[in-house]
Amino acid sequence: MVNLFMRVLPVLLTVIPIPLFANIRGRAFFSADSTDGLLFILLLLVTILLVVAVSLKVRTSIMREKTDQPPARFNATTISEYISALSSRRIDAYLALKKKKQQEGGGTIKSLLLLVLTGGWFALPATAQQVDARPSSLLQETGIIITLILLLVPIVAGVILMAVKVSALIRRRNRERNEEEIMAFTEYLISPDDPIIEQALEQRRKALAYQLSNKELAGEKEAEDAKGLVGNINIHKGLSIVAQKQRARARPSIDPELSRLVMWYLGCAACWLVFGTTAGEYVGIKFVHPDVDHLSWLSFGRLRPVHTNAVFWGWASLGMLGLGHYVVPRVSNVPLASMKHAWWSLILINAAVVLGTISLMAGINNGGGEYREYIWPIQLLFGIGLVITLNNFIKTIAARTTKEIYISNWYIVAAIIFALVISVVAYVPFWQDGLGETIVQGYYMHQGVGMWFMMFTLGIVYYFLPQQLNRSIYSYSLGILAFWAQILFYTLIGTHHFVFSAIPWWLQTVAIVGSVGMIIPVAAGTTNFIMTFRGGWYKVSSSYTLPFFLVGIIFYFTGSLQGTAEAFRTTNLIWHFTDFTVAHSHLTMYGIVSFFLWAGIYAVVPRLSGKEAPQITVGAHFWLALIGLMFYTVPLMYGSTLRGIMWMQGKPFIDSVIMMAPYWLWRAIGGSLMWLSHLFFAYNLYKMILGDDTAEAKGPAIETLNQSYSEIETTL
Repeated sequence: MVNLFMRVLPVLLTVIPIPLFANIRGRAFFSADSTDGLLFILLLLVTILLVVAVSLKVRTSIMREKTDQPPARFNATTISEYISALSSRRIDAYLALKKKKQQEGGGTIKSLLLLVLTGGWFALPATAQQVDARPSSLLQETGIIITLILLLVPIVAGVILMAVKVSALIRRRNRERNEEEIMAFTEYLISPDDPIIEQALEQRRKALAYQLSNKELAGEKEAEDAKGLVGNINIHKGLSIVAQKQRARARPSIDPELSRLVMWYLGCAACWLVFGTTAGEYVGIKFVHPDVDHLSWLSFGRLRPVHTNAVFWGWASLGMLGLGHYVVPRVSNVPLASMKHAWWSLILINAAVVLGTISLMAGINNGGGEYREYIWPIQLLFGIGLVITLNNFIKTIAARTTKEIYISNWYIVAAIIFALVISVVAYVPFWQDGLGETIVQGYYMHQGVGMWFMMFTLGIVYYFLPQQLNRSIYSYSLGILAFWAQILFYTLIGTHHFVFSAIPWWLQTVAIVGSVGMIIPVAAGTTNFIMTFRGGWYKVSSSYTLPFFLVGIIFYFTGSLQGTAEAFRTTNLIWHFTDFTVAHSHLTMYGIVSFFLWAGIYAVVPRLSGKEAPQITVGAHFWLALIGLMFYTVPLMYGSTLRGIMWMQGKPFIDSVIMMAPYWLWRAIGGSLMWLSHLFFAYNLYKMILGDDTAEAKGPAIETLNQSYSEIETTL
């Protein structure tokens, strides 16, 4: 029962927030006049004393047993036990020495044999014993406890010193015992010729020399598949520690200039991801160690917007636009309208992020609201880049060879239009007086996430998910329903961030109603994606892109409905202004947008470059990102709920800060795992763009033959 309790106790201490039990008033636990603290010290000393005493008892018993043992004797029945400790090299050395026995004296043979055997002998394992000792009773008077502590300190020190001495004595005795056994074994080996010894040594040497051919189960013949049941059985070589995933299939040729453009967009996006999350990692460390530096450029107030704007406008925006420049011409069946304009857009957006980062770290910012910290001349560069891209995409779609406009282009073009609209609303100052600025901030902040990042990313998913599953989207109608419902409801919900503020009550209510209405597009989109998987779930295990899509779909549903739950006044009263909002934003922007972007990048880049990333590092990227996100968000949501309840109960603010310390530590741990996953992603992208192609020559050759055979069949 005691052992069970000692196993369960650490789990309980991990699950239950210990800071909740902290007493705000009263003396410190380890103060000089604290009975509890002195009792703890006394108990600790007694425990150490008992443990060391028991250890001494056990070890002296072992030493006595070894001393009382008779000298080692060897015979035919025990020879195999000792020979099994010899290596093949030492057996060969012994047999060579044995041949010289007639020419040299026994002393020489004996000394040489000692050198052979001593280096490879083994020590007998020591046994350990665990003792559960507790002091039976303690007085409660402080003076008596202090006296007992002062008496126990030298006693414990003496016992520990004795334990060290006894341990050294036991080690020396063990060495002597081993030497005695080696001497006895040597005497036995140099005895007159014994066929049993020779036979045992020869068998041991053969056993050590035996090696598997690794073909015991497979056989010597090449694998054949006359019936065609197993595809490419001789092409793929499995990895030793990870499951083998399918390589990207060859697609119709793509314009090399477009491939170069897309890979430049994605490469720049990956650079901004690593840079932005490095800043975020440092910001997370500041929650655990606020005084890590005292430089103004590295202060929290400057690095936090550097982190958010770099990952928003650098990583996510460039990643989406890079994939968009691939998707829009593909689904329109025409070349991109202007390659030159696409390059100008890339240059302008990168320039905006570079200048914006420098200005933020120098303390030059818009000073108005979250995610619009870039001053307007810098954000204007980003806006010009989007205008150029919108014009380029619309011209491409207008020149399409199909009558219909595929749903991906609906989402992508709408996202760019909304991004331009919200930027104009946010940066033009005419309607930003007083509460108007608060309302505009809510509109801009939420539309930036929902109508720019989410809309564009969903357009990417509507193209790449059916492509990776090799099946059409489940329902075109559900996609259109989700599209128009998101435009209707998402544009209303910005002010749910300012519930209980001075803005009109009816406007707050409209935002809450719009948040509830978001259930419609989220449910429609999630149903559409999940039903597209129908009949193709088996492909998830053999693909390294579909797991990213699946995680993004799960967080699209859960994260979006979590936003709806946060909008209600009751929950808003608990969670708002806490780190719950931070957890929610990472659950959506990271769990949805980033995972969808990674899925699209892993799907398209191998088709553009013809090179694959190492599958083990793709797996490391996936699991580190997913586990890190969970470590980041779940503790923050739990701790923030407790913090909001403390505020509602009127507890001092500083108490809630102290209570959040362990949850901020989990935030730093999760952020570190996420940041490490981004390094793996950058490496994978490098291997896919600039790395060596590790594909075998047989694979493309066989695929070419299969394609030629299919063409002949079609002709016939």
